[in-house]
Amino acid sequence: MGIDKGTRTAVVTGGSRGIGRAIVRRLAEQGYAIAVGYAGNAEEAAAAVKEATAAGAEAFAYRADVADETAVAGLFAEAEARFGGVDAVLHSAGRIYLAPIAELDLDEMDALHRTNIRGAFVVAREAARRVRPGGSITLFSTSVIGTYFPTYGLYAASKGAVEALSKVLAREMRGRDVNVNAVAPGPTATEMFLDGKSEELVAQLAQANPLERLGEPRDIAEVAAFLASPEGHWVNGQVVRANGGMV
Repeated sequence: MGIDKGTRTAVVTGGSRGIGRAIVRRLAEQGYAIAVGYAGNAEEAAAAVKEATAAGAEAFAYRADVADETAVAGLFAEAEARFGGVDAVLHSAGRIYLAPIAELDLDEMDALHRTNIRGAFVVAREAARRVRPGGSITLFSTSVIGTYFPTYGLYAASKGAVEALSKVLAREMRGRDVNVNAVAPGPTATEMFLDGKSEELVAQLAQANPLERLGEPRDIAEVAAFLASPEGHWVNGQVVRANGGMV
């Protein structure tokens, strides 16, 4: 099975929900062929694929724990088998756990590190081996790194590792014609962000930036799609804080 040689192809992890799903929709609108990586919700992943195909794209879903190197290699191999290669990797999969540092559950810490840090390195390693010249690798951080909100210490620290990874990888890709960046969203109206937050807290966070609203997944998807595109290729080794001016 193959696609037109002029079609750009993408692997999107965390593509079944939230920001990842918005990225899948945006890339589909731009004509990409898309491999939708997901962790466990096959129904949501199938819905993401359906949205992409409704936009005229070729897409498939593939279950892969991003911290499992064998599963991630399988995701990339399937994308190459179906599409002939990989041009863009957008690694949006992640997890969050909030607690004061003095009250950290270390098992929760280990689980978060496995997904957010090990998972980022596993996906980045596979991307670095496979992305074609002219391609792009985009990882995801958080603007909380600059706000230092209480209870976000563990999450922010894990995303600090992602930012360092992205900057080092951009330099290691010298000679490959592949740009590497990180997108650091501010508060964005996803299920993961809204879970457990009161209406009052959500309203407070919406006022934290000069545009006075929460980000929408589409806002972040637009930034990520630009960085992955030929038009965004000159942006390299950067962390783009997409947060409405919060920090």
